[in-house]
Amino acid sequence: MSKSSYREIKAYITKDGSEIRELMHPAVHGNTNQSLAEARVPPGSATMAHRHRESEEIYHFTAGRGMMGLGEATFPVAAGDTVAIRPGVLHWLENPDPEPLVVLCACSPAYSHEDTELAL
Repeated sequence: MSKSSYREIKAYITKDGSEIRELMHPAVHGNTNQSLAEARVPPGSATMAHRHRESEEIYHFTAGRGMMGLGEATFPVAAGDTVAIRPGVLHWLENPDPEPLVVLCACSPAYSHEDTELAL
């Protein structure tokens, strides 16, 4: 059985600039094919536009409101929304609101800095 506890997970900053807590990751928890993380985008900030060469992501927004860029599209996101991100598709988040934008990020294969390519 793999189990994690939110209060014991230390946050870190990813390559795109968001604050992440890895809720379940193969490198730590022993699962094999995917990762699940909580990302927070603070008020007045944005992640850097980036893509993942191999990982498919699913974002499920749990708090806040913001804007998301996905390929050529830009659209509003809010708590309760879910977005699929295919490998190789450029994406970013922006939070103009006074509350944090919080998203659960499922990645398969699991998230890695090496798979993250920043747009220049």
